[in-house]
Amino acid sequence: MTEDSRYVVATDGACQGNPGPAGWAWVAEDGHWAAGSIPEGTNNVGELLGLLRAITDHPDVDRLTVQADSMYAINTYRSWMDAQRRRGWKTSAGQPTKNRGLLEELIAARDARRAAGLPDVVLEHVRGHSGHRLNSWADERAVRAATHAATGLASAWSSHFGQDRLDVSLPPSSGEDAAGRAGRGR
Repeated sequence: MTEDSRYVVATDGACQGNPGPAGWAWVAEDGHWAAGSIPEGTNNVGELLGLLRAITDHPDVDRLTVQADSMYAINTYRSWMDAQRRRGWKTSAGQPTKNRGLLEELIAARDARRAAGLPDVVLEHVRGHSGHRLNSWADERAVRAATHAATGLASAWSSHFGQDRLDVSLPPSSGEDAAGRAGRGR
C-alpha cells in the first residue's frame, strides 16, 4: 500500500466536564469533516463516536486510515471490544462494559467492511495538541460540538450535507474562543 492510495481521517472527542456536554469529530485530508454534539456524555464517548462516524461515513473507502490521539479508542477497536463481547460484556476485572452500545456499533461497522470485502481500518496514534494538523482540526470541531452540546441540543454537521469543506492546509484559527465559534455553522 502506498501513501497515495490511503485516505486519512483524524478523529477526536471533547467534553466540558467529564461527564458533561460532549462532542465528537472527524476531519479528512481533503477537508471533508463531520461533527456532533451530545448534551450528556464523556470524553471517551466522544472519542468512540468520532471513530465510529469516521468508519461509517466512509463505507466505500478501500484503504481508510484513522488517526486518533486516544489510545482508549484505538485499543477499544483493536482488541477490547471483542474481548469484552467474548466475556459477556464484562471487563477483564469482571465489571460491566461501559459504552457497550457504542462497542456493538463499532463491531458492526468493522464487520460490515469485512463483509463488503474491504480491508480493516488502519488505526494510527498521533500525539494530541502537538501541532498535528488534522488532529488539531478534529479537536477544534469536537470542542465546537461540545460547546454546542452545552445548550442542551444533540446535533450533527457534515461537509457531505451542506457545510463547507475545511482548508486543512492551514491550522485552525486560534483567534476566537470556542464559545464564539460554536454559534456559527460547522
